[in-house]
Amino acid sequence: MYKVLLLDEDERFIFDLTPKARLKIVRTLDLVEGGCMDAKLFKKLKGTEIWEFRTEYEGNAYRLLSFWDTRRKALIVATHGFVKKSQKTPRKEIEHAERIRAEYLKK
Repeated sequence: MYKVLLLDEDERFIFDLTPKARLKIVRTLDLVEGGCMDAKLFKKLKGTEIWEFRTEYEGNAYRLLSFWDTRRKALIVATHGFVKKSQKTPRKEIEHAERIRAEYLKK
């Protein structure tokens, strides 16, 4: 139903995780690709064009920030990942995703 494209930073982030954490994140991506738009898994961040893949595992909140490539039907581009340490998504992470989005959409 949807296609998720992982950019290099996301691939490195996921690769550096434990195998079980990696598997959990891949499961989240698979669910969204299959059409599951549950806000517990994939949520739009207010006031931005950035979306957040959300995975919880062993007390850690893993996040992959992303955006929709509106030039291609049903393509979600994941920019980078991080372990969330607070309730609010850090502004610097959102700004990083927005810079990647702007650069990507120039192509």
